Amino acid sequence: MAIVKRLVTDKAVVIFSKSSCCICYSIKTLICSFGANPTVYELDEHPDGQLIERELKGLGCKPCAPVVFIGQELIGGSNEIMSLHLKGKLVPMLIKERAIWL
Repeated sequence: MAIVKRLVTDKAVVIFSKSSCCICYSIKTLICSFGANPTVYELDEHPDGQLIERELKGLGCKPCAPVVFIGQELIGGSNEIMSLHLKGKLVPMLIKERAIWL
């Protein structure tokens, strides 16, 4: 878990993604639509992508992309992000972590 922990440290929003995944694209677009500028790691393009995938799976992330961390906290994948958004809780989380300002 050392690589994932290092990659999310001191970042408001981190998305682990795959460049060819349409669901990943949708989650990145959603978060960016609020004005956030997430750090995105494309697992299929990252030199340690396979190792990162194993660490994410070890954290219980299945599938391993997309996976979103907000304020160094594992939020989850697309289902969790969409659920938070539909409940009106995603934007307050982004504001709390200073990923966006309103």
